Formats: sequence, structure tokens, C-alpha cells
Amino acid sequence: MQFETESFPKSIDNSRLGQLMREVLYALVPGTLLMIWFFGWGVISNLFLAILFSLSLEAIMLKLRKRPLRPFLTDYSAVITGWLLALSIPAFAPWWLILIGSFFAIVIAKQLYGGLGYNPFNPAMVGYVVLLVSFPVEMVNWFAPVNNSMASIGFTDMLQLVFTGMPDTPEWDAMTMATPLDTLKIGLGLDKPLAELTQGKSFGVLAGAGWEWISLGYLCGGLWMIYRKIISWHIPLTLLATLALISAIFWGYDASTHSSPLFHLLAGGTMLGAFFIATDPVSASTTPWGKIFYAAGIAFFIYLIRVWGSGYPDGVGFAVLIMNMAVPLIDYYTRPKVFGEARE
Repeated sequence: MQFETESFPKSIDNSRLGQLMREVLYALVPGTLLMIWFFGWGVISNLFLAILFSLSLEAIMLKLRKRPLRPFLTDYSAVITGWLLALSIPAFAPWWLILIGSFFAIVIAKQLYGGLGYNPFNPAMVGYVVLLVSFPVEMVNWFAPVNNSMASIGFTDMLQLVFTGMPDTPEWDAMTMATPLDTLKIGLGLDKPLAELTQGKSFGVLAGAGWEWISLGYLCGGLWMIYRKIISWHIPLTLLATLALISAIFWGYDASTHSSPLFHLLAGGTMLGAFFIATDPVSASTTPWGKIFYAAGIAFFIYLIRVWGSGYPDGVGFAVLIMNMAVPLIDYYTRPKVFGEARE
């Protein structure tokens, strides 16, 4: 069966595209500022390096493909890719880790497919998943939020961590911690009660310490994008509602071993994924019903990977890429009927 695919955005000029992309960046600001507040200089370092590497690699590939630089570098698509990648990896990530992630996001997942509008997979998630699979130790090496140990890590310490690596000392090791999702997965796998696990320092009032407020920042930015009609409500609302429904079913069945719907909505990358990643206009479904099936599938795989997946506590990146593969099929069978179309 031959599936027809369309490039995006063939009907939008570069200035309009740049304006839309800037609005997405504006919407990312609340969650990003909160992430900086809780995780400090490391987030700023991630953002600077990821955006720098993404723009540089984009320019190199455009030069090799003999394409003009200015129109493609000023559409902000590479900036958004770098920004999303930076928010998805641990603060104070080493420079080479960010470079590798940016390479796979920009060069492999975007430019080798033909550039913006032709990539079947979300570039930032390709970079993130490659890093997660290839460098699991570095990708789970999160630091505690600012109200614990991060306050002592200043600008000079940040440079040391990013460019020379973490000192192999007990003091530095004590500053790292597992994410709340990772803590739950490991603890429940050892048959520890959920109530005991959620009493640790990595947990806050609603979900993970700090993460719950960061997620609410992304939620505010996402709702603003819907209000501004940058994205439609179909994907984020369906994804969040489906994830809440699935988690509510298992939570109602056994609350001692399954987290609440509120926890799943505010933990990890749920809000970032629902509003800023799953809604990518190139790799996401484009039909009204297709968006709903696509988003529901992402929610299903997020919960499946979080609860029963082996080794990966947060399934947002994997879930998005899995459903990216299904987009041509979904769009083919959910195309709206065109009135006046000749019957085959």
C-alpha cells in the first residue's frame, strides 16, 4: 500500500513560520524558568550548548546540501529542537553528550530526510532516545532540586561538570538522585509499598519535588498556545485524558502499587510531551480523528513503558517515536471525506 505524505509547511512563508516558531519558544519560557529555578546553572548550560550545536550542525548540513542558510536558520526550527533536547536531559550534562544528541536530532533525524517538513520522526526525541539507549548512566544522573543540594553548585562548578566531568568523590555523588519515576519503578520492583516510596526527598506535594511545578509551567505555556491557535486541542487534551483514564483504572484497582493519575500527569515529561513534542506539525497526525488516535496511542505507550517497561522510567520519547511511525497509516484511514470526490 502506498501512503501519500506531504511536506510541511509548504503553504507558509518563512516569515510566518518564524513567527509561529517564536510563539512556541515564548510558550516554553514559564516551564524553562521554573526548571532553571530548581536545577540552576546546569539548565542554562544545556540550553546554550544544545542550541549552539543545533544551529551549527544545521548550517553545516545546509551548506553541504547547497541550500541557503538564512531562510532555514531564521525559521527557529533548529532552536526549538535544541531547546527541547536541552530540557529532556539532566542538568549539567557533559558537552559531548549534548553534541551527540544534537547530531542525531539535526543531521540524522532532520537533514538526511530532506530538512524541515520531510522528517517522519520528531528530531528532538530521536536525539533524546539515542542518548538514553547509548549512555544510560549519564542520562539518569540527575541532581537534586535547588532546595536540597543544588544551591551549592555555582557557575564555576557548572563549567567543571560540563567540560571536565563530575569529580569522583562521595560529596558529588551524594548530590545526585534518581528521578521520582525511576525511584518508583525500582522500589515497586523490589516489592516496596508505594506509600513508603513517596515519602522520600525526591517527592513533593503532587508529584516529584520541583517537577510538579515545572510541569504546571509547561501546562500554562501549552494552554497559551491553544488560545493563540498555534496548536489545536486534539493532541494534548486526548493524550492527557487518556493517560489519566488508564492510570485511574489501575490506581482504582490497587492504589498500593500504582500511582495516581495526578502523579502521572505531573511527573516526568508528560506536560512537555503533550503540548510541545507530540504536537510537532511535521511528525504528528494531521487529520482531526487522526490526532485523537495518535495522542491516545502515545498515552497508552507512556503508561505501558512507565509501569512495565524494562529500564526506562519515563516513556514519552519512545511513545512519540512509536506513534510517529504509525502516522501515515492513521492519516490514510482518517482522511475526511471530500464532497464531490469521484467514487472509486
